[in-house]
Amino acid sequence: MLRIPLKSGKWFFAITFSAAGTVIMEYCAPVTLAEVCAALGAASGTVKVFAGGTDLLPRFVAGVNPPALLIDIKHVPETREIRRLAEGGFVIGSACSGGQISAHTELVRSWPGLTEAMDLIGSVQIQSRATLGGNLCNASPAADSVPALIASRARCRIAGSDGERELPVEDIIVSPGRTCLRQDEFIVSFFLPARNPRSADAYLRMTPRTEMDIAIASAAVNLTVDEQGVVNECHVVLGAVGPVPVYALPAARILLGSRLDEEVRQRFRRQISALCRPISDKRGSAEYRTDVTAVLADRAAMTAYNRALL
Repeated sequence: MLRIPLKSGKWFFAITFSAAGTVIMEYCAPVTLAEVCAALGAASGTVKVFAGGTDLLPRFVAGVNPPALLIDIKHVPETREIRRLAEGGFVIGSACSGGQISAHTELVRSWPGLTEAMDLIGSVQIQSRATLGGNLCNASPAADSVPALIASRARCRIAGSDGERELPVEDIIVSPGRTCLRQDEFIVSFFLPARNPRSADAYLRMTPRTEMDIAIASAAVNLTVDEQGVVNECHVVLGAVGPVPVYALPAARILLGSRLDEEVRQRFRRQISALCRPISDKRGSAEYRTDVTAVLADRAAMTAYNRALL
């Protein structure tokens, strides 16, 4: 491995050679947003941005062709901070690990569903590396944090060689394994809005095994109740039952104006099932996933509702 310092002295290319002596991949580790954007804009071949690498690096081991340039964003301060804003919202850097998120007491208290979702990803070792931004940009239909992020109404700060823009999380994934981000763009951070009083969220999933497995169905619910315990705001998102997360607006509307009595919950479960479009594979049939998702969404709604009443 040959490291070539750049003029700034702040970041470098590490060039890996094959046995034949040819370059197979370049690596750089910028320390500022401007340097990341410059590297993205100057790249002439395929580029991958990574932080934890828990999804990306195993692909290289499996034989997937590496990109021409690999950009490591872990050294950029904005990607690694969790910050509570004066108005009560949060900013979470895209390279924040699951372990870092779970250890942030204020964030866990305000967004228990989102932090629980991130905490379900992998082992303790994976938790020390896997990142919120990576889980989104991997664009898996079964990603755990993504339904919870969408339900929280999170927005992404995106930077690139042409400047910055902001998008809601639900607009990022366009198909399995594919996002709307251009090659010269990356996610810097996520913004979570301030919570209204009596608000809470919850996330539940079903996996074939009890530990370290991928969801075959999942549901995230974020809601607010008034002083009488009536739901006056609700967001429901389903995972692993479609090519992209399902923002279940028709189901959420059923819960509005209710105290989640049994008749409302029955209609809610039926609507959830109607919104599911899962596939059948060796991990579960479409019928099973549809049934399980309705149960998970119902339980997540009750968990969020009970939390909001506390």
